[in-house]
Amino acid sequence: MGLRLSNLLKPRTGSYEFRQRLRRAILWACLVASPFFVGLVAGWAFGIRLNLTPSLPRGFYIISDLPSANLVEFCPDGAAASISLKRHYRTAGPCPDGGAPLLKPVVAFPGDQIEVSADGIRVKGQLLPNSAGRFKDHLQRPLDPWPYGTYLVRPGTVWVVSSFNTYSFDSRYYGPIPMASIRHHLRPLWTFATNAPQH
Repeated sequence: MGLRLSNLLKPRTGSYEFRQRLRRAILWACLVASPFFVGLVAGWAFGIRLNLTPSLPRGFYIISDLPSANLVEFCPDGAAASISLKRHYRTAGPCPDGGAPLLKPVVAFPGDQIEVSADGIRVKGQLLPNSAGRFKDHLQRPLDPWPYGTYLVRPGTVWVVSSFNTYSFDSRYYGPIPMASIRHHLRPLWTFATNAPQH
């Protein structure tokens, strides 16, 4: 059995070199990725949000008090919250349910008249483009559009609808949102060309 203890403790050259290369690769990956993650954290602290969803043009948005900042970042609740998390319409984030806030344009305020029909959503009689509710999402999973009818926007609520994407998960499915759920108003800072499915 002439095996020496020193031979048993000696690492196998191939596996040892592989582990060393793996460690170096992981270290380099962390070094390369760290500025990106640090930038995201710093951007979040300074009010910059990165949108990678197709509901709006992808890119960077910034918190703003300007009147032109008609986008709102809000935490959905009820069925809208659970469906959007379960179907991965939202990623992990700071909302009470553990999901990320949604970012949508406000289209109607308290006192406005809303008409929901098969054609889409009308605000003060004006039809919003690409606002018709669908009965299936982009992966053919069932959806329940908001009931057809005419509504008066109640105090303390707003309607949010993205005309950019016909598949946007917004008030066409869950109706008005409470103003209390709005975390921030935002405006575009730097966006990229984004193709949104329209059919």
